[in-house]
Amino acid sequence: MEQNNNRFTSLDVFRGMTICFMIIVNNPGSDISFAPLDHAKWFGFTPTDLVFPSFLFAMGNAMSFAMKKFEGLSNGLVIFKILKRSALIFLVAYCLEFLGSVHHQLNGGWSIGSFSHIRILGVLPRIALCYLFAALTVYFIKSKNAIIAISILLLVGYWVILLIFGDHSNPYGMLTNYGTYLDKLVLGDNHMYHGEGVAFDPEGILSTLPSIVNVICGYYAGKFIQEKGKTYEMISRLLLVGFLFIFLALCWNMSFPIAKKLWTSSFVLLTVGIDLILISSLVYVVEMRNRNPLNWTSFFTTFGKNPLAIYVFGDFFGFVVGWFYINKMNFNEIMSVKVFQVISAGAIGSLLFAIYYMLVCLLFGKILDKNKIYIRV
Repeated sequence: MEQNNNRFTSLDVFRGMTICFMIIVNNPGSDISFAPLDHAKWFGFTPTDLVFPSFLFAMGNAMSFAMKKFEGLSNGLVIFKILKRSALIFLVAYCLEFLGSVHHQLNGGWSIGSFSHIRILGVLPRIALCYLFAALTVYFIKSKNAIIAISILLLVGYWVILLIFGDHSNPYGMLTNYGTYLDKLVLGDNHMYHGEGVAFDPEGILSTLPSIVNVICGYYAGKFIQEKGKTYEMISRLLLVGFLFIFLALCWNMSFPIAKKLWTSSFVLLTVGIDLILISSLVYVVEMRNRNPLNWTSFFTTFGKNPLAIYVFGDFFGFVVGWFYINKMNFNEIMSVKVFQVISAGAIGSLLFAIYYMLVCLLFGKILDKNKIYIRV
């Protein structure tokens, strides 16, 4: 992502931080990890819960720049470009899903998972869907007030749907919320996430609706930063709105609990509020005070220049090195058990493995950056 007068390094740093920490929390070396690096079991909030919504928020920031490229184009061409990008992200997601189902057996043979059990939705498909609907919304609906009304409708409507159509005795339960019923009906158990031990998809159909608001808020935050520039007025207003969102989230939490895995509307307000505070703080530190000793921002902008490519490489790298065995242990297990757990057993060793994994991805990003390769979809 080239730097120019219309670009804010702080926005690239924000996106880079998001990808960096996403890789860390997604690749622990063992099942034992520090509590802040785990998602909340159900209700509640941890720093890890902030990572994915922050990526959606950062995607909205990037949209505030990218949408300018659509000016002067026909509506048909704009729709084609938006659909094309969404379709490519879906394609990448299913290629990774296929690679993840390939396993190298100890006897030298190979096994491939059945397509009858492939997961249809997930992190990348949610990114694709959120981009698709958010981009179409902000492009075709020019009225900011109308988009605010749509965002409120998505948040409140999601809440109402859960209350009306879910199990009235427990409308927010993992298996009793209406989103799970809908996913089972449309997708089927075999095509849902089973990481919780049951068929439940934290990136399901219904919970995609409120997550679109994270992107829309990121879009308007990026647009506001561009319009107001590097001023104290811009920072103070972003901070004010951020704290207001957090206050509203905590109030709503009393009736619609904050829950990342259910992506509740209160969770949206909380994460957007925190992201507004973080991004305004970065603008102040990086842009206005120019606090960049040892050029620390370059560490994160490396991730920010190729976010999707580095994220995909992280998954691909894990799959490929997992295919190779030495003494009945694959490479990932060797690095975790024989290296980092030996250095420090338990949560520290798990964190060290995650940092090593992140640094491998950073190296890949540095290679792309050095060769001026910036992969877009």
